[in-house]
Amino acid sequence: MNQPKIAQKVPYVMDIEPGTYFWCACGESKKQPYCDGSHKGTDFRPVKETVEKKKRVAWCGCKHSQKAPFCDGSHSKL
Repeated sequence: MNQPKIAQKVPYVMDIEPGTYFWCACGESKKQPYCDGSHKGTDFRPVKETVEKKKRVAWCGCKHSQKAPFCDGSHSKL
């Protein structure tokens, strides 16, 4: 697998609490948008994101964002 699986063609918009998150980069996780280890055996690795304060985010769902782990609108071109 050299291209990520498109989990969905819209972002995962949610309010999150401060903490450390691991965004799924391969698209195979059953716990989207977060990593569940499904990338094992591939060249994909989750993206670690540390959030300092509660905020609303738009995690990339298509896995093609140039600003991963966040949405940059790339899904509109797929």
